[in-house]
Amino acid sequence: MEIIREKGGKEKDASKKSDSSPLTKILKCPTKVVLLRNMVGAREIDEDLEDETKEECEKYGKVGKCVFCESSGAPDDEAVQIFLESERAESTIKAVVDLNGRYFGERVVKACFYNLDKFRVLDLAEKI
Repeated sequence: MEIIREKGGKEKDASKKSDSSPLTKILKCPTKVVLLRNMVGAREIDEDLEDETKEECEKYGKVGKCVFCESSGAPDDEAVQIFLESERAESTIKAVVDLNGRYFGERVVKACFYNLDKFRVLDLAEKI
């Protein structure tokens, strides 16, 4: 499991809502990388989370790399980002459709695609 912790998370405009994006907008540019947000909050990454997340996502296809990125100072629903790389974009499309809006614990998961090239060089700071 790879965990990246960033210092000094960026502030968000409190006047903007961060509700789940409409699915049609999310599906416009599919990639082989899924980004999951709001599965857990700050400092809630535990040793079982990677296995649980990969196991759930392997229902849609083979999962390769799994990276956790935790940003201190970010809002709780944005503090932990989970990136999963799949072998095929078809698998990530299925995962995003099924996981976006699903409850994990008492949290509503936000799922979207992430740029493959940025993921491969661990450039994980792009704003969604």
